Amino acid sequence: MEHDLDFEAAYWGDCTNTFDEEQKHYVYARCMRIDRKRYSLDVHNRRILDIGGGPASMLLKTKNLTEGKVCDPIRYLSWVYERYKIKNITAEVVLGEDINESGWDEVWMYNVLQHAVDPEQIIVNARRAAPILRIFEWIDIPPHEGHPHMLTEKLLTKWLGQPGEVGNFHESGCFGRALFGVFKTT
Repeated sequence: MEHDLDFEAAYWGDCTNTFDEEQKHYVYARCMRIDRKRYSLDVHNRRILDIGGGPASMLLKTKNLTEGKVCDPIRYLSWVYERYKIKNITAEVVLGEDINESGWDEVWMYNVLQHAVDPEQIIVNARRAAPILRIFEWIDIPPHEGHPHMLTEKLLTKWLGQPGEVGNFHESGCFGRALFGVFKTT
């Protein structure tokens, strides 16, 4: 796992150029059925936990966020955490497999599970944290450096306990096949 975290940390570098990932957020938001108002995501006064949000969580694009938290296993530069504080978002350096949260209104996960040691455990933890789980995960991509798992529709459906939507993407930095949707966790 250490190698995979090193790979991901190297991808983000000094976190000053995050456009490659951030342009995808608007595609993810549409698929995760998050209300968009121009370039903001209206979350209607909800408390949201973002698992794997990295240095540029989608929560930074929200308005009407009551409380947010980003859990990510990589320690980023200190200015990343100051940026989160300004938006009333706390950040914790923690593996998704070790998250022990509850009481949130929603959990968001996007492009997370390929990077994990135990993707099923992360879904278990997410389901415990909130009654609603919004996800966007790439599927059918063979394992490669930094991405030790090949997720499939069948696997994710089993772990989520319900089917999601599947689509092919070729837009705004999103290229490939993904499973996405809004899932009830209780």
